[in-house]
Amino acid sequence: MSLLVVGTVALDSIETPFGKAERIIGGSATHFALAASFFNSDTRLVSVIGEDFPVEGLKQLAQHRINTEGLQVKRGEKSFFWAGRYHIDMNTRDTLDTQLNVLADFDPVVPESSKDVDFLMLGNLMPSIQRKVLEQMHERPKLVMMDTMNFWMDTAWDDLMDMISRVDVLTINDEEARQLTKEYSLVKAAKQIMQRGPRFLVIKKGENGALLFHENKLFFAPALPLENVFDPTGAGDSFAGGFIGYLSSKNDLSFNSMKRAVIYGSAIASFCVEKFGIERVAELTQSELDDRVQDFIDLVQFDIDLV
Repeated sequence: MSLLVVGTVALDSIETPFGKAERIIGGSATHFALAASFFNSDTRLVSVIGEDFPVEGLKQLAQHRINTEGLQVKRGEKSFFWAGRYHIDMNTRDTLDTQLNVLADFDPVVPESSKDVDFLMLGNLMPSIQRKVLEQMHERPKLVMMDTMNFWMDTAWDDLMDMISRVDVLTINDEEARQLTKEYSLVKAAKQIMQRGPRFLVIKKGENGALLFHENKLFFAPALPLENVFDPTGAGDSFAGGFIGYLSSKNDLSFNSMKRAVIYGSAIASFCVEKFGIERVAELTQSELDDRVQDFIDLVQFDIDLV
């Protein structure tokens, strides 16, 4: 099954309590595509970069068999750039610099060869841009998944509500779910969000795992306790990429398949945080991924006798 991911391909400068990295490769679409490529060899990418983007980054995408036909390169312009500093808890961060550059007037163009894809992942972009991508499809994909953030809730509410009504799966974090619905209970928030259109909802809770909702069903996957956490940037995008990458490889949209996708997404995300940027996922082997999935299984599996 073919998969198209749309989002940012960027350069990041990141500082955490455990180190610093300058102008490394990042961006939502980069993390999506790399994670998905472990499951789907027909992963395609639509984004935009400037001529300052490192050739090495393009080589890494190619090494993972990611189709970059839809990656626009703007000559004489600079790539999207973000700089941030994480606090000691690694859950809060300060944005030090944001330079939209080529992203300021990004007009995504889906290649003709990708207008019939089976699965579509819409990364965190302006809702009107997400809609523009969806409207370029010849037919609606089997599954449309979307990520968003609280900024669009503040600045593009109507467009965001329209997009949410059009997708099958929405991924947001717990803070965003509460802002979207004004509900503290994530269970109540999930019910309200799914009434707006999505059949499935994933609420990411960072180091506290992820929740999957569908109709009256709920699944929770914990985050794996890790010895080394260097950079949480891109972990949520890696999770989403692993999630939809697994689903697209199985072509099974049942709740049980979604649950397995949460585990595989969580496993990929757990590698993402172990080094800066895409470094750890880019060098990841299939055997390492399989072992990490088994670690998740061992973490939650137990026998108990009810007395």
